[in-house]
Amino acid sequence: MPHIGNMNQVKIFVLYLMKNIHYPLDYVTINDIVMQTDFILYLDFAVAFHEMLDLGLIEEVGKNDKDEPLYAVTKRGIVVAEELGGEILPSILDKSLSAALRYLDFKQRKVTVECDTESAGDRSYYVTLTLKEDGKVLLSTKLAVDSEYRARQMRETFRDRPEVIYRGMIALLSGNVDYLFDKPVF
Repeated sequence: MPHIGNMNQVKIFVLYLMKNIHYPLDYVTINDIVMQTDFILYLDFAVAFHEMLDLGLIEEVGKNDKDEPLYAVTKRGIVVAEELGGEILPSILDKSLSAALRYLDFKQRKVTVECDTESAGDRSYYVTLTLKEDGKVLLSTKLAVDSEYRARQMRETFRDRPEVIYRGMIALLSGNVDYLFDKPVF
């Protein structure tokens, strides 16, 4: 996947996402939404974020429940995002915003992720993956895999991107194979 490497485009990309989220976010969440599609490298984001603060494109607007700063796009940042957004392909912006909103949906809903691994006794493993919202099970599956390494990979992927796994399973089980070709599911 191509990376956006021009620092001005990185800033435009981040401003576009933050502007379209419509509420303040902490640094870690902003980083997480930016990283959902791999168009931006982490170091580019970190540099751009601090430059945007210095330039008055984003500002601290309060604190979250963990006493971490919350950031929002300033009026100046909105103008930059709107006027220069055409420098980035609309398909990249749309795909990234969709991924960010899916990620935030799970985070805002406080969906919990549980991953357990147990040995099957014959060098194979069972991986149990569960998503819960308010104690209600949204997804629960148990898979038999051939190695501890594969079990670890599955756990890490599920923890990192539970919304993608959930969306994929819903799409596949409902017969919507367009998901495999990266088209919107709903």
